[in-house]
Amino acid sequence: MKTIAKAKLIVLISSIILLQNCTKAAEGSNAAPPAPELPVYTVTTSPATIYQEFPTALEGKNNVEIRSQVDGYLDKIYVEEGAYVRAGQALFKIDSRAYGEQMNMANANLQVANANIQKAKVEVDRLEPLVSAKVVSEVQLRTAKANYAAAVAAASQAKASVGGAKINVGFTTITAPVSGYIGRIPYKKGSLISRTDPSPLTLLSDISEIYAYFSLSELDFIGFQKKYEGATLNEKLKNMPMVDLVIADNSTYPEKGKMSIVDGQFDKTTGAISVRAIFPNANGALRTGNTGRIRMPQLMSNALIIPQESTFEIQDKTYVYVVGKDQKVTSKPITISGKTENYYFISEGVKAGEKIVFVGLGNLKDGVSIKQKNISSDSLLKARPL
Repeated sequence: MKTIAKAKLIVLISSIILLQNCTKAAEGSNAAPPAPELPVYTVTTSPATIYQEFPTALEGKNNVEIRSQVDGYLDKIYVEEGAYVRAGQALFKIDSRAYGEQMNMANANLQVANANIQKAKVEVDRLEPLVSAKVVSEVQLRTAKANYAAAVAAASQAKASVGGAKINVGFTTITAPVSGYIGRIPYKKGSLISRTDPSPLTLLSDISEIYAYFSLSELDFIGFQKKYEGATLNEKLKNMPMVDLVIADNSTYPEKGKMSIVDGQFDKTTGAISVRAIFPNANGALRTGNTGRIRMPQLMSNALIIPQESTFEIQDKTYVYVVGKDQKVTSKPITISGKTENYYFISEGVKAGEKIVFVGLGNLKDGVSIKQKNISSDSLLKARPL
């Protein structure tokens, strides 16, 4: 019996020890995990040039619709699509035979009118001495002089008809009004051409300079007026720095552009005003219809700088995690005033000297404590310059 009782006591003690061990294990599993060690960046300021970007559509200096000013069959096409032509170069030829005959008819009518002048002059010269001798009445002389004046007027009318016919003959050869590149030619040789055709013979584009049109919102326009010196808008435009053009492949066009003109009023529908920049295009690299982005620079003496990877977005707002004195993080919205390839420039949300989490934001939330690993802002800017 003693042996059985001893065995029961051992089992009871073992159960108590096992229960205590389980309790300690459970208490250990509920303990808070250690604070994560994360790199922390101190917000700093630095002189920098920030850029505002605006989508733009490009147009050549001159985009001219080439149309015929006379009706007729297209007799000759002197150029190819895409060819470069110079001002005055022949482009198309309309069949001129009918207009040549009209000019011949006008010349013949002019000759008749000139002959009638001579005839009327002879009659006046014949009657003048007879009137002086009172052989014929003065009424006959006045009638002869009136006939002479009518003949002169008819000759002038005939001469104008010759000029009009000559102009029409000239219109049968269509020349380039400006130098530029030929667009698509929808008509072929033998096509019947009319002055009222909805489609032009071609589009001639002078792209020696490219106009980049873009829009400024009302707030951007007010800010633009405050940034630059000048009593008038034109003076402010002259004081603006040159702008860059970022083309479709995200490369920067090598030539700088100059701000040129602002539209006279805001669009009531969009609430924006149109602006243009002019870019040299001597090599023809840009064409009408290209798109891109205008980059407008602004020099800032003390720009607040944070790395782009230190931010995150929620519902179209950008945030950073600010580290407090108690090592706990708090999310704060920021306002971005510009950017470079690696950095954002901040106008609101954080101040110089504040610390933000550099990377590793994925598992953070407000109130979480972290262990700081400070990152030198100078070293970061040296490794990845603005």
